[in-house]
Amino acid sequence: MTRTLRLGTRGSPLALWQANMVAAALRAAHDWNEAAIEIVPIRTTGDRVQDRALADIGGKALWTKELDRALLAGDIDFAVHSMKDVETIRPAEIVIAAMPPRADTRDRLIGADSIAALPQNARVGTSSPRRAAQIRRARPDAQILLFRGNVDTRLRKLAEGEADATLLAAAGLDRLGRGDIGTPLDFLPAPAQGAVGVEARAGDAATRALLAAIDDAATSRCVLAERALLAALGADCRSPVAALACVEGDAILLRAEILSEDGALWESGEARFAIADAAGPAALARTLLDRAPPPLRALFAA
Repeated sequence: MTRTLRLGTRGSPLALWQANMVAAALRAAHDWNEAAIEIVPIRTTGDRVQDRALADIGGKALWTKELDRALLAGDIDFAVHSMKDVETIRPAEIVIAAMPPRADTRDRLIGADSIAALPQNARVGTSSPRRAAQIRRARPDAQILLFRGNVDTRLRKLAEGEADATLLAAAGLDRLGRGDIGTPLDFLPAPAQGAVGVEARAGDAATRALLAAIDDAATSRCVLAERALLAALGADCRSPVAALACVEGDAILLRAEILSEDGALWESGEARFAIADAAGPAALARTLLDRAPPPLRALFAA
């Protein structure tokens, strides 16, 4: 390397772990030394504002806009994100250049051994419309409380009795050395859950070529299919949507569900399509919306 590459990231413990994971993978792929990559923490609006739901203060862009600004200004060379926190429509000047192998996609329930074991009228803390809707579908008696903050903050709130239970991504817990916490659930996860994305400027061919060395093709194909489904649904950060894709030979199997906020209405389905079939996710989105009752269909902008 003739110069140090600057990697932009949020400053939370999980974000820094992911940034260091990407940096280590790049160093190994290119036989670089430690000085080849400088990690640049950037505080985002989503990190600063913790007392309101993301949908009420600007949506997923609150996790990305400061990093986008730094990337486009040339203050950093690439950025690392949790892909489930990246808005579906991105600036044309920014591209997803790589996704390392995906981690566990499941949620874990913390505070009870199962959904059935939750106490009557349990207080469940989450900021995710998808998790809230899935909990309400399974346990209509549950009370959903807004829980925001990093993993440690949410675990502290739970320990202090602010809620009876919460749900956290298994991938984040594993990455932070908390793999022994919680019970895995069989809920369909958020689109792109467990995946880390590396973004670069679209016009920076040299950096994009370097980042491509750590891309896992199966992860990229599956996550892009899940994000294409979101786009076809017209979903935003208020939309309870779950999706999970997997590669099966030369095809992708995509499973998905859409829900009302109270979990009373939902529609689910799956589609298998060729890896090269960019229209497959949109076809599944149309099927879900066509089958959905009108009040559920009205929640989506497609």
